[in-house]
Amino acid sequence: MQKVCFRLRVRQDRMDEYIKRHAEVWPEMLKALHSTGWRNYSLFLDTDGTLIGYFETPSLTQALEGMAGTEVNALWQSEMAAFFELPDGTAPDTGFIQLREIFNLEDQLGRVV
Repeated sequence: MQKVCFRLRVRQDRMDEYIKRHAEVWPEMLKALHSTGWRNYSLFLDTDGTLIGYFETPSLTQALEGMAGTEVNALWQSEMAAFFELPDGTAPDTGFIQLREIFNLEDQLGRVV
């Protein structure tokens, strides 16, 4: 599984609403994420608006392409775009900054004799 961690910035004046929206994500969106290979997906939000996302997938390319092909994702991204500080015309699911993993406990423990 490929581990993916990403960063976005939520507008501070929209943080409460963003949290509320994610407390009740549309069932169709949840099913689409699952069916396109998103696993162990979590979002973490700091008080300054920094949003960190993490998920695991067999293929990031296929997971993104799979979601791009769904109608529910287009609707969700359209609604979510106003919550983020992004360049004009950039959707949250294509405008995130992917972070590089530099440490993994299990990987290093596996090398310890």
